[in-house]
Amino acid sequence: MTKKSLGIDIGSSSVKVSLLDIASGECVASSTNPSQEMPIEALQSGWAEQDPDMWWKYVVEGIKKISEQYSMSDVASIGITYQMHGLVALDKENRPVRKSIIWCDSRAVEIGAEALESIGREFCLEHTLNSPGNFTASKLAWVKRNEPELFERVATFVLPGDYIAYRMSGELSTSVSGLSEQILWDFKEDKRADFVADYYGIPQQIIPRAGVSIGVESKSDKATEELLGIPEGTPISYRAGDQPNNAFSLNVMEAGEVAATAGTSGVVYGVVDTPKADPLSRVNTFVHVNHAPETPRYGILLCINGTGILNSWMRRNVMQQTLDYAQMNDLAAQAPVGSDGVLVLPFGNGAERVLENRMTGTEIVGVDLNRHSTAHLLRAAQEGIAYSFRYGIDLMRELGLKPDVIRAGKANLFLSPLFRQTLSTLTGARIELFNTDGSLGAARGAALGAGLYANREEAFRSLRCLEVVEPKAEDAEALEQSYQAWKREVELRLK
Repeated sequence: MTKKSLGIDIGSSSVKVSLLDIASGECVASSTNPSQEMPIEALQSGWAEQDPDMWWKYVVEGIKKISEQYSMSDVASIGITYQMHGLVALDKENRPVRKSIIWCDSRAVEIGAEALESIGREFCLEHTLNSPGNFTASKLAWVKRNEPELFERVATFVLPGDYIAYRMSGELSTSVSGLSEQILWDFKEDKRADFVADYYGIPQQIIPRAGVSIGVESKSDKATEELLGIPEGTPISYRAGDQPNNAFSLNVMEAGEVAATAGTSGVVYGVVDTPKADPLSRVNTFVHVNHAPETPRYGILLCINGTGILNSWMRRNVMQQTLDYAQMNDLAAQAPVGSDGVLVLPFGNGAERVLENRMTGTEIVGVDLNRHSTAHLLRAAQEGIAYSFRYGIDLMRELGLKPDVIRAGKANLFLSPLFRQTLSTLTGARIELFNTDGSLGAARGAALGAGLYANREEAFRSLRCLEVVEPKAEDAEALEQSYQAWKREVELRLK
């Protein structure tokens, strides 16, 4: 028998399941479901909801597809990564009382802003390092305020990955890293931030216990064995939000190291060993997956909601799905650097933290109907996404991070030569692209957490750098001029 590790990635667009051969460190099978993007319900402007049982349905579907080729009896560990900040509120039977209010939902922005001022801005930034903002605790406070009959039924609440772990084990828990992304962790006291729950009127007893991200926190149950063939008692030994997990999957674990991703949203995530707060909470600090009191590790996270979702919108609505993404990249490359003055502000997927939780919307600026073409629009979209990364990275530099090297998986927007070259040149950083993704990171983390790898070096021995992108000096001036014009447009909308 060759031992395998199962990695599950709960995204907002799809669910990916991968099977890692522990001995070789290679991925032997993957399944992404559904074939089209999962629906996000937006009953009002700025809202975004998904059914937690839809995630579970596609977890089951993905595992069953892989089991057609590989026996699940060989699975020796399970790891789960998930879209961060989502609220899954459960009743006393551990059934969802409503659909999950997911990461890009903006309805709780005002509630979080009120909490920041009422609890005390200085106190919050000293203890939680972030405004309660639009994070999970604030989402539950919204339910309490606006859906009191549903709130009365809430027996506990968890994050999306915690819910999938429950469906596989029958046990409810979260992690310390998970508490920090809910704004329920006190960084100064190194304990749960009950003062946030108390302010919102959230009973402390409904907050689940919190364990480690890398280590055995639960085990699969008999029902999972009967449904999926995974042996009862298999350790669920890794759990992390998608961005801490992306960093883990790239072996970004030490202070000064930086990871990036550009899927539906775009993120730059840098590790530090001293907790720091942005006074305006435009970038956020969370507990990293390998944090321990004696070796503290924190992740400073820049999130841009409107990245890959903008690129997919362009494909659906501008290209009418007549081109695939590779063909779109080729067409975009036909336009000049700087897109001849066309600028795209990619902020159309909910309130943007980097803009102080403003909803400015996506805008296309500077189009000349006699001169500009589809190629200019496509290039301006990718450049606009890169500009938003640069805008946030400049904020991260103010907190002491110096991203001279950015690691990323060769996936999503990083498959675009235009995007990755633009980002490298704009930031002056070398970009290193690796053979990994979220589900593989979760699988490696699970094997490490279950003790199937002796150490981190062994877990990452098969991680390979596939490509290196260096800044392109001849494009730097044109991109900088275009970026400054883009930045002026953004700042006009923030006045």
